[in-house]
Amino acid sequence: MRVGLVCPYAWDTPGGVAVHIDDLRRALLRLGHEALVLAPADDEEALPDYVTSAGRPISVSSNGSVARINFGPGPAARARRWIKESDLDVLHVHEPAGPSLGILSVWVAEGPIVATWHSSLASSRRELNAAAPMVRSAMEKIRARIAVSEYARASLVEYTGGDAVLIPNGVDCSLYAGDEPLPGRSRGGSTLMFLGRVDEPRKGLQVLLAALPAVAAAVPDVELLVAGPGDAEPVRDALDPALAARVHVLGMVSQDDKARALHSADVYVAPNTGGESFGIILLEAMAAGAPVVASDLEAFQRVLDEGRAGALFANEDPVDLARVLVDLLRDPQRRAALQVAGRARAAQYDWSRVARQVVAVYDSVTPGGEKVFADLSTQLWGRWPVRRVPNPDRGSPDAG
Repeated sequence: MRVGLVCPYAWDTPGGVAVHIDDLRRALLRLGHEALVLAPADDEEALPDYVTSAGRPISVSSNGSVARINFGPGPAARARRWIKESDLDVLHVHEPAGPSLGILSVWVAEGPIVATWHSSLASSRRELNAAAPMVRSAMEKIRARIAVSEYARASLVEYTGGDAVLIPNGVDCSLYAGDEPLPGRSRGGSTLMFLGRVDEPRKGLQVLLAALPAVAAAVPDVELLVAGPGDAEPVRDALDPALAARVHVLGMVSQDDKARALHSADVYVAPNTGGESFGIILLEAMAAGAPVVASDLEAFQRVLDEGRAGALFANEDPVDLARVLVDLLRDPQRRAALQVAGRARAAQYDWSRVARQVVAVYDSVTPGGEKVFADLSTQLWGRWPVRRVPNPDRGSPDAG
């Protein structure tokens, strides 16, 4: 089977959806299928040969974060050309419920189309309500819908109608199966780790740093590894110098260094404050054998099996976070138990299982060998409302 995967977010900007799509692509290859990717990109020449650029992205505020997406006639034309030339059996579009490459690809395609929803959509209520008629027109062309979590599925049902099959995010456990730490580090002390965009408040680094003084007072040798994009130095500089010396900023890390950092952590901390529909980093940490402490968001509770595969603390409460961390750092037996439970939980989400569920959805929409083809008659810009702005160089907004 030849599958086209559409990523709405910039391929060369780190993000969970792009990682999910690339992991799915590799899993499909292992199952004997072919997979191509269409995505926005800043640097087309640096893309791997299986990714086609849909043009340069722009930054847009969305869901409490900043999304790097593109939209308009140019990306639509690229999507149509890519679909026409790719000889696809299935088009698999990710996050099609907004003005991005996802919905463009649905509009310009005909044939077997599958869509996956990753986000909860809840914080985008105003935008979704405004776009509802256009989104529903795209939904009519989608033959099967997937949601990565109950949270994403519930909001999908609420905002777009219809239902979706639940297939969770996957994790490639083999990438985290070793035990090699970062140079000069080893597990067995009191090392915490955080991974996420450090300047994005909903990732919760500020909550963890607020808890750190109390943790350090109770566990004098505690250290914190901070990995991810964004400038963490101003955050660290705001700490007491003695405490700041315990915070080690790794910056952006490669896949291999992410695994090594997780193998260096005695506890992985996910202090996210909201806007999460799943939590793939929790699975990665558990697959690497790092006990997890996470805020009690509904999505995180599900991934951690309601606290059986990891410890939970009250969301946005640094006092409770400090209490949970101190208790866990002082209890090596409980950490060992969480390592075992976490690895077993992560194995349930291994891509070897998850990809087969996705392929079953593909099979359900391609019973007769029908191909995906470009719809050359689609009139896109009558579907999405555009507010005309007066041009000071002309007499009226409609002049010329």
